[in-house]
Order: sequence, then structure tokens, then C-alpha cells
Amino acid sequence: MRSKGLGILLGLALVAVPAMIQIPAAAGVGDVLVSVGSASTRFSQNKQNEPAVTIDPAHTNVVAAGSNDNIDMELCAAGDPTTCPFTADVGGSGIYFSFDGGITWTQPTYTGLTARHCVGPAACVPAVGPIGTLPWYYENGLVSDGDPALVFGPRPDANGDFSWTNGSRLYYANLTSSFSGAFKGFEAIAVSRTDDVAGAAAGNQNTWMAPVLASKQSSADFADKEQIWADNAESSAHFGNVYVCYAEFRGSGAAPVIVARSTDGGDTWSQKQVSPASNVAPSRWGRSGCTIRTDSDGAAYIFWELFQSPFFFSPPEGSLQFVKSTDGGASWSRPQTVTRVTDSCWFVDPVTFRCTMDGVAGARDDLASAPSVDIANGAPTGGDATDRIVMTWIDASDGQNDEHVMFSTSTNGGATWSPPNEIESDPGDRGYYVAPAISPDGTDVYVVYNAFTAPFQTNNTSPRPLLAVVLHADVTGGSVGSWTQLHRSVTGDARAASQNNLVAEFLGDYVYAFATRGGAVAVWNDARDGANCPAIDAWRDSLRTASPLPTPAPGTDCPANFGDTSIYGGSFADPS
Repeated sequence: MRSKGLGILLGLALVAVPAMIQIPAAAGVGDVLVSVGSASTRFSQNKQNEPAVTIDPAHTNVVAAGSNDNIDMELCAAGDPTTCPFTADVGGSGIYFSFDGGITWTQPTYTGLTARHCVGPAACVPAVGPIGTLPWYYENGLVSDGDPALVFGPRPDANGDFSWTNGSRLYYANLTSSFSGAFKGFEAIAVSRTDDVAGAAAGNQNTWMAPVLASKQSSADFADKEQIWADNAESSAHFGNVYVCYAEFRGSGAAPVIVARSTDGGDTWSQKQVSPASNVAPSRWGRSGCTIRTDSDGAAYIFWELFQSPFFFSPPEGSLQFVKSTDGGASWSRPQTVTRVTDSCWFVDPVTFRCTMDGVAGARDDLASAPSVDIANGAPTGGDATDRIVMTWIDASDGQNDEHVMFSTSTNGGATWSPPNEIESDPGDRGYYVAPAISPDGTDVYVVYNAFTAPFQTNNTSPRPLLAVVLHADVTGGSVGSWTQLHRSVTGDARAASQNNLVAEFLGDYVYAFATRGGAVAVWNDARDGANCPAIDAWRDSLRTASPLPTPAPGTDCPANFGDTSIYGGSFADPS
């Protein structure tokens, strides 16, 4: 593999990042099912993807996770058995809780608009009933549309003062649409909150506050790919602030990155554009995949990928950029570039018009090269922070079937960065999505990634193995040490995954990890429980020809567990 000659902002930081060293795996509690309440059979109710996870810094045994969860959708057998629609106005933002540090999980049941009962053959008529997704959306004229992002922050008291002694507040951001004219535009960002996670986990939906819109909408806006973060270190001058970043796709073709800020615990939000809006090819072709974090002083950082050539270039290239605020989000720096990246878009599927890595009719990988970031900010107190920033992404500059999991770090607030380093644990791992987590005291770094382990497939006749890997490195003497493999998951076949329209696989856009001083929890997309369907394989291949086959009916033409993609995770103690 050739050296990555990538441009680094303002020179290279004097931080050593050694190459990956293969050593035996350390102990961990991995391959734990997170989406425990969801079906294992009956597509599409058995479909989950795009997981997110967070840990309460003040109570590190308390973990919350989310995903896109079809648990409340109708079956393909309702009405036309060859269609598997997202049921109109039914939510898809799953929520899961763990109270033992991610070893075991529970998925609560609430009440809302549901289509679980739509099992056919009659066409589906949604009704109020049990749901396994966020509550209070239907009652407020909204639909929870997935893309989950979660974080714990301090709870404000009656005077609006934040303290961990007041308790913890869980924030859950997701996409939302409106069926009642609640807002203008196509998709907005909403935030749900609870101060009682035990009650929420037990199914008491009254512990959840009504969702609040964090985005400001116009009639042509489509907000997408949000992430949420709370300033959770007491040492910060802006302790308790909550931020949501997202891409705002406008009808004009512009796509700036927006940050919404709340200083009152999520009751109200203000919005600010932090990137240029215009898309002028080839130097700018849109921005997405933002991530946001704060350091121990309250400086806030937002990272994203700037696409710098259109997707029909092979492959497209881009840059990882960030902005910084030192006044609690009131103002932001101009965008700064960390490094150039090459996206893994070697093939644009002629039916979905999306980039895929594993093959024809494969799972989209549009945001594989987007940055994922964490900062050692010393939460909950901030007292032992190092403020080291760690960043991961996928890079394909070595060519198709040689995509790499990349890592870089900064110890000076993003002024300089270490040389990008390839850290995948096996040379056959084709990194798909990746996320880092650094312990609050900066002594341990964890990385989780999904990967394909077979070359690009030109048809759907061969398996497409997908797995997840969790890595760890110690930070000693100011340097990130050698990487060890904590876990390598059971392998699944990505062909078992499916879009709801069946024409291609679907695995979502990201994975997540969160670290404490004693370990980390990671979550990932997993296809081990799903069954491949030869009828779907043949039909998908035929759609790419001039002679398409008739559409199969998953309920009768496929194994019962076709489409069963799940959220798995692991709880990993610090091995050193």
C-alpha cells in the first residue's frame, strides 16, 4: 500500500501514530443484540440500520442507543405482496437502553401510530397502538424518520442553571416529516428529551417531553444527516449548551452546514450557517456527514466532508473540513481543511444512482469518507482532560478493493494533525463506515468499523461478507500506541439486506462508539441474522438488464428472515 500523501493543515503535529500490529484479541463482551424488541422475521419489520450510541458521563453504566427501526411498519403481505413500503405517517426512530454498560439491552414499547397489525392480505390502515419507536410524534403532527443521534447532558434546574447534581438529560435528535403542516419543507430536525431514562426504558412515555424542532425550515428545505452533542464538561464556560449540526439541502441546489444551538436544555433553538451555501463544481459539490464535539474549555468543533467532484467521477474526491467556536456557538471560524480524501465511489449503480462498495445492487456508501470525531474533554468534570481530538474516515486512494480505515489526531485544537494512518486490523478488510471514541482522560482510543471482506461483485450470485471490528490503542507519553483488535464480529451476507423497494441492499450510513475511563461501547450494522433470497438476487440482477424479471413477493418467495438486518454491539473493558 502506498503512502498517503495527503495535505495536512498547517503542517504535521508531532504525534506518533504507529502502523497496525496484529496481535491476539483482548477480552470483551461483543456481538450483543441491541435491537432486542424488533422482529427477526417478516420483512420489513425485521429491518434496522444506522445505529447511534451514547453513555451518561455521570452514570457510566447507563447507555442509550438508537437506529432506523422498521418495527412498526406494515408487512410486504399487506396489500400488494411485492411492495414493502414505509407506511405513511408511521415513525422509524428506534430507542434502546442498557443499565449495565452495554452488556444487556431493553427496547421499550410506547403508544402511537402503528402498522404492526398490517400483516395482509388486506391493504394497510394504520391505527393507534403499540410502537417501539420514539413517542409523541404522531400526537404532535410529526413523524420520526430516523437518522438517530443521541447524547446525555446535564439537566437544568428551575433557574436554568446546569449541574450534574440536578440529574442527566438524554437528547435524541432525528429527522422528522410533517403530516399536519407543522412546518414547511420536506424534512426537519427534531429533538426528543427525557430526564428519566429508567422510566423511559420501562415504557412510560410520559417521561419523554414532546419533540421540539431544532431546524428552521423553508418550503424547499430538506435537513439531513444530523448529529447532536451536549457541552458536558463542568470546566466549560458554556457547560450545558446543546448543539445539532446538519446539512440543509435547499431547492436552489445549495447545501450548507447548519448548526442549531440551545442554551436552555433544548426548549428553544437558534440556527446559524457555518459553511458556504453555494455548490460550484468542481471545487465544491455539496457537504454532508457532519460531526460535532466540545473540549474542556467549551470550544465547539464541527467537522464535515466537502465533496469536490461529482459522484459520476470515478472516484470522487473531497476534503475533510472543520469550523470552531470559542464563544459557545455565537460565532464560528471560517472552514479549515484537515486533509484531502478519496471516496470509495468506484461504481454508481444504474438503478439506485448511488455509490456502492460491495457490488451491483449493493449497499450505498455515499458517506463512508465523512469524518467521525471525538475529543478527550474530561467529562463530567473536565478536570483530567487532554483535549486530544481523534478523527477517523474511509479512504479509497489505493483503488477499488483496497479501501482503508484511516486515523489522525490533533493535540492543539486542530491547528496541526498527525499523518493519516491506515489502521484496519486485516488487509482484507474493506472499510465501510467507521467511528472513534476516546476516553475522557485521553488515555485510551477505541475505533469501530464495518467492513466488507470480499472484492466488488459484478452480480448477486456470490456472498458479500460483512462484519464489524473494534480496535483499541493506549495513549502514553503524548503518543497513540499500537492498535489491538478487541473484537471481530460474526460475519453476515449483505445480500440479505434490503431497501424497502427491494431493488438494492441497505445498511445505512454510519456506526458509533462512546468511551469512558474504563472502557467503551460500540454499535454497528449487522447482517448475520438475515437470509439471502435467490429470487431477489436474480430479480436485482435482471433490473440492470433490458429484460427485468417479475418482482418477487418476499413473504412467499424468500426465507422468513430475508431482510433481517440488526443492530449489534459490544461492551469492552480497557484491556491495559
